[in-house]
Amino acid sequence: MLMSVLLLCFGVFLLFFLFRVQRPKHFPPGPRALPLLGNLLEINPQQPLKTLQKLAEHYGPVFSVYVGSRPAVVLAGQKVIREALVSKATEFAGRPTHTLVSHIQQNKGVILADHSPSWQEHRRFALTTLRNFGMGKRSMEEKILEEAQHVCAEVEKHAGKSMDPQYLFHYAASDIICSIIFGSRFDYNNAYFQSLIVMMVELTKSVLDPWAMIYELAPFARSLPLPFHRAFDLTDRVKNHIRKMIIEHKDSWCSGQPRDFIDSYLDEMEKRKGKGTTFDDSQMVAILFDLFIAGTDTTSNTLRTATLYLTTHPHIQERCYQEIEEVLGSREQVCFEDRQSMPYVQAMIHECQRLADTVPLSVFHATTADTHIHGYSIPKGTVVIPFLSSALHEEGQWKSPHDFNPENFLNEKAEFVKPDAFMPFSTGSRVCLGEGLARMELFLILVTLLRRFRLVWPEERGVPDYNKVFGITQAPKQYHVTVHLREGVN
Repeated sequence: MLMSVLLLCFGVFLLFFLFRVQRPKHFPPGPRALPLLGNLLEINPQQPLKTLQKLAEHYGPVFSVYVGSRPAVVLAGQKVIREALVSKATEFAGRPTHTLVSHIQQNKGVILADHSPSWQEHRRFALTTLRNFGMGKRSMEEKILEEAQHVCAEVEKHAGKSMDPQYLFHYAASDIICSIIFGSRFDYNNAYFQSLIVMMVELTKSVLDPWAMIYELAPFARSLPLPFHRAFDLTDRVKNHIRKMIIEHKDSWCSGQPRDFIDSYLDEMEKRKGKGTTFDDSQMVAILFDLFIAGTDTTSNTLRTATLYLTTHPHIQERCYQEIEEVLGSREQVCFEDRQSMPYVQAMIHECQRLADTVPLSVFHATTADTHIHGYSIPKGTVVIPFLSSALHEEGQWKSPHDFNPENFLNEKAEFVKPDAFMPFSTGSRVCLGEGLARMELFLILVTLLRRFRLVWPEERGVPDYNKVFGITQAPKQYHVTVHLREGVN
């Protein structure tokens, strides 16, 4: 019996020795990793950001964790994130190609595609086309203001009562991006549209959940009927909608007269025909998928966060309202240029973005060459996680790093300022494509809402919960808000 136990212990020790995880020379430090599992048992799946923050406090701003046998380097704090993504942008501009989310997009599109000439071409095309269709221009303002009226109409239905804004802002943000890429919008009560939104929300939560980790850790299990297949199913359903829109556009497309993003892409495909191009139908589906998802989920979750904090901080809401009234006076509508005269409103919106912390781990990067950072050696192909959340709550960078306080964005003269640690859209060559559109949406929609309604936390709901639901995009937990029409609003 004793011999059997000794043999078993020896076997376990031998397996541990054979499969032990050893960090490469001069690699960033981190917790000891288990064979096969890496550091997954140490990371709280419900609150992974707290785990990463504790590791940063222990190991410093550059540390490593293992996902199974694969190392990942985590960058914590604005200084080291900027050093990697700005100062060494090309070396840190890759994307991992072995994860669930990368397999979903098959290395195509503009968000998850690896660093390559094709990615550069498509990113350049996307930026140009978005600008052509009004991003940052008056024509886009008009679209957003029109959508803001649809939001107000829905909110007004609940005047004097409480409502759940769970999907309202998703509908608005999605309709704005739909008008750019598809040339049309949905009615908020359209059941098909509502199901698309629910699918998108579920998808952004599923691609970083524990089952996504199993997908990466155990390739042999990918053929089994496990929950990670749901992410592929949801992706196919959203992409089928996109393919349907492309077919409809091809039937009515007139070369050289683009009505929207799809028409522009069809024009580009025709221009490049026979020239050995990567502009094709599969890339078009991937880039539209990227824009559809990213243009919906991030802005809507920021608007939901803003509504939650304004509802529970009435003195800040009232100060914003007073500034809006002083600037707009008898004018019916706000315009984006008005932000220059509203430093407190601007500060409030940026503070909501900071606390929304919508993409806390950015989108994972990968090194495109052997490189160094903070004195450590990072081999080519290493996964890099820009811990954006750490910069957004970094001690010493903010007056109130953990509280809702618009003063974080105001100087001693009450002028709007933007600290270097503010990077909710990431930074460098992979910075969010839709940053300009998101800023315009947040300002115009929130000013329109605050001018028309007073938002109140329902006392019967008890103490508000500011904790978030983790995913590739974070979201506030479900909550209700009581709506009151402002005096003088018809």
